[in-house]
Amino acid sequence: MSDISGNGGANAEQQQAPLNINGQYIKDLSFEAPNSPAIFPELQSAQPEIKVNVDVQANKIETPEAINMFEVVLDIGAELQAGDKVGFIVELKYGGVFTLNVPEEHVGAMLVIECPRILFPFARNIISDATRDGGFVPLLLQPIDFAAMYQANLAQQTQDLNTEVSDLIDKKEGDA
Repeated sequence: MSDISGNGGANAEQQQAPLNINGQYIKDLSFEAPNSPAIFPELQSAQPEIKVNVDVQANKIETPEAINMFEVVLDIGAELQAGDKVGFIVELKYGGVFTLNVPEEHVGAMLVIECPRILFPFARNIISDATRDGGFVPLLLQPIDFAAMYQANLAQQTQDLNTEVSDLIDKKEGDA
């Protein structure tokens, strides 16, 4: 028999997972079908248009007990239109509380890429159920590339900053 030291368990306990999910919840859910039941015959003959908007908000939870805890909220809105009539409007704010044990430089990316990636399948299911229960074909949202959204947002912020700097330089040269 080999002698196994109890020391290995202590090292495993000291290492913390980089991301812990403390909870998930519906923060707000709204479904409206303002033109029901008149919209249903129109949906039989017209190809509806669906607009979907997705946003991610992340905030640090500021309590003494909440060390490295953050709330991340997926804000998803969808609207179905047939012609000039609205079939349905569904809005969901689906949140999660996460504990992050990563270096400070990685926190931002974790909050807007990894945490929403974990929340999305649950939010997608809620949207699908709400539209189906509202009498429509279930709205099945396609997977979202949160990393691409993050990179696009960074690129837009960089472009906005470059524009501001350029405007300040032009103004200063104009004053000279």
